[in-house]
Amino acid sequence: MTFMRPAFLALLTLALCAISPASFAKPAPELVLQLVIGDNDAKVAALYAIAGSADPEALPILEALRDDTLKSLGGKQAIIYDGETAVDAITGAKLAKVPDELEDVVSNGRVTNALEGALAALDLISPDKALRLAAVKQLQNSANPAILPLLEKALAIEADPHIIKLLRLTQAAAQLQHPDKTVRLAAIATLGASGEPNAKQLLVALLEKDGATPKEPDEAIRVAAQQGINTINSQLKLGEALGGLFTGISLGSILLLAALGLAITYGLMGVINMAHGELIMIGAYATYVVQNLVRNYAPELFEFYPLLAIPVAFMTSALMGVLMERLVIRFLYGRPLDTLLATWGISLMLIQLVRTVFGAQNVMVENPAWLSGGVQVMGNLMLPYNRLAIIAFAIIVVISMTLILTRTRLGLFVRAVTQNRQMASCVGVATPRVDTLAFGLGSGVAGLAGCALSQVGNVGPDLGQGYIIDSFMVVVLGGVGQLAGTVYAALGLGVLNKLLEGYAGAVLAKIAVLVFIIIFIQKRPQGLFAMKGRFVEN
Repeated sequence: MTFMRPAFLALLTLALCAISPASFAKPAPELVLQLVIGDNDAKVAALYAIAGSADPEALPILEALRDDTLKSLGGKQAIIYDGETAVDAITGAKLAKVPDELEDVVSNGRVTNALEGALAALDLISPDKALRLAAVKQLQNSANPAILPLLEKALAIEADPHIIKLLRLTQAAAQLQHPDKTVRLAAIATLGASGEPNAKQLLVALLEKDGATPKEPDEAIRVAAQQGINTINSQLKLGEALGGLFTGISLGSILLLAALGLAITYGLMGVINMAHGELIMIGAYATYVVQNLVRNYAPELFEFYPLLAIPVAFMTSALMGVLMERLVIRFLYGRPLDTLLATWGISLMLIQLVRTVFGAQNVMVENPAWLSGGVQVMGNLMLPYNRLAIIAFAIIVVISMTLILTRTRLGLFVRAVTQNRQMASCVGVATPRVDTLAFGLGSGVAGLAGCALSQVGNVGPDLGQGYIIDSFMVVVLGGVGQLAGTVYAALGLGVLNKLLEGYAGAVLAKIAVLVFIIIFIQKRPQGLFAMKGRFVEN
């Protein structure tokens, strides 16, 4: 906050005395005249006093000043001249003839800033919630004692809890300049308890020094400000810690979605599928196609297109997985190196196919309104809706896959073929068909991962390349063939990676995580859980 000179503070105090909370009058003629003939200090004081009057009729005067249509007539009259007609700014009377001696009002940057604040202050009593929210946010860092009456009036009629909270903080910021020490101490306590970074800056200004002499002469005020700063610092540290934890869980959820399909195709079937990343990419592009179709043919359903894209992404990637298994992988079971090379070639083909159809540049996938923005938990902690949705989506997918593998006929067959392929075949299980369905299921889950990733990042032909290595690391660390291990490994690696990033940076954190996995696998080759996979024979 900018501190004013003593003369200016005195002028503001006079303006405050003229406008009491109980009586909101129209802007006084002398204040309007002061806008056109006063010096810059007087203009700033008049602007906040006019704003504090809470009179809607003051808005045209402030807008005229902003638009350079407020003129001075002989230094004795304020005129609004729009280029055709001239109107007395105080009485509203139209002049019969446009005077020739109209002069422009000269303002500096400080007056302009005060004008913007005054216009925002008048929006505090607007019936439009969006205008009120924008206004209080604009006033937070430039609150002035002259608008305290208006803030009190806005608080008396405001019903939205979030806006009320911001109004109280703005009120406290303005009260830092109040002549009453008790009011200032209460304002400092309010700002300190808020945990807001902006409030910290306001309190830090109270501790500034002019050489070795504190600018704030009252020691009690300085002590209270320091205590408030300490309180805010503690809350900001807590917010940073919780933010890092949330980011780690969010990253872990993304890794989980990317690795879950691989846990089925590699963990349960023993197939090293290097095209798994491209199956994720196909799911993302399927979401992009659904978005465009909904926008063009059913725009009223655009808010729900991600829900429509989920089954489409699953089926598209699942179908691609079935074709891969039927045409290539079926002939390579029991030959892991050949499978690796073949699926790597398929991945290159899929990338080129997407580049041919959609182009080499990234495509834009928009978030619907309900996935935009976030929940403001603390001053420095916001939980984005799209990240929260991905965490919830990952939980739903994990539960669904668990139920499919443990409670359905397909899951029973998959587990039987995994444990003993020959015995399962002897009791009538169509093992080739189970292989195809299991591979399609794992591929479909990769498509779901692509659908989720389209809401948090760019969608391009190389999308899957950034997740294939991490997915393999998650599966190996969790234990091959164990979905529970995949869940624990994905969330653990996500949190660990974000914690290390705060100390060592993104690149070194990635290296540290890789070294950790190598050492862990050396000590415990089976991963977090015992290995229960198989290598399928011809």
